[in-house]
Amino acid sequence: MTAQIHPATPDAIKKAARLLRDGDLVAFPTETVYGLGANALDGKAAAKIFVSKGRPQFNPLISHAASLEMLLPYAVFDERALALADRFWPGPLTMILPKRADGISDLVTAGLDTVALRIPDHPVALALLREAGVPVAAPSANRSGALSPSAPHHVLESLGDAAPFILAAGATKYGLESTVIDLSGANPVIVRPGAITAEDIADILECAVTYDLDTKEKPKSPGQLLRHYAPGRPVRLNAIDVEPGEALLAFGSTKFMGIKGGGFAKNLPMGAFYNLSEQGDLLEAASRLFAGLRELDKPEHSRIAVMGIPDTGIGIAINDRLKRAADAVAKG
Repeated sequence: MTAQIHPATPDAIKKAARLLRDGDLVAFPTETVYGLGANALDGKAAAKIFVSKGRPQFNPLISHAASLEMLLPYAVFDERALALADRFWPGPLTMILPKRADGISDLVTAGLDTVALRIPDHPVALALLREAGVPVAAPSANRSGALSPSAPHHVLESLGDAAPFILAAGATKYGLESTVIDLSGANPVIVRPGAITAEDIADILECAVTYDLDTKEKPKSPGQLLRHYAPGRPVRLNAIDVEPGEALLAFGSTKFMGIKGGGFAKNLPMGAFYNLSEQGDLLEAASRLFAGLRELDKPEHSRIAVMGIPDTGIGIAINDRLKRAADAVAKG
């Protein structure tokens, strides 16, 4: 599909909302930068974001909505979060909160038990989100590592046909990504600076607010190197068989995959087998990756054997994540 810029008319907004609900991508304006949006409840749709951006890792994404009521089912809002929402939403503030069990895709949260949420302060974004009726995961609409887009033509220049539907409403107000504050712990911590400062937040919360910008080992915010969910079991990559005691994270057909000692992969004990995609669909595999690792991360399994994943397209990101998981366990 050839990329096109569409002025943000009511009809264009309705079409964009329908595309989002159907699992497609839409670039849209916020007050910060233009975002590349996908239905945050649909892991396969979210996987398309990583493909389009050429994103080398499964970084967590910020999920956007038109109202607090739209977000309440997906995160635990304490008194601090509600106070900040009342003061700064809609606006350029993202909050990292404990994630509720069901809802936002594991791929959007990078397998973490927290979720990043925001209500943008832009009439077109709000109209689109209301019409879509679902939270929308949306990093900046540019190739990974490129400058963030503050106008629709920036999106077209950076992503081309990878962003087929660009909803246009002129230049953004700030041109700078939102402030990200982590409220998942006892003390509020800004992990990405933006237009809203620590002093602004401290005035509302009436407590100290600190910065933690050097979080390469344990960051939770987009725009940083990220530590993801790491399984407790050792991970063996590129497995062509399954050893006794292992669980199998499969990809594609397992019909002819043997287990040492006899049998086939389908005869593994219940709870020791998870197929990322029986059809070999890399988008489906990406959307199910974190769920699969969690499913097999059990004390009764000595190790998680992982079948080979094609190292192409989003398979590169899947393999990057699996290697990180294997290294994280190996290093303890």
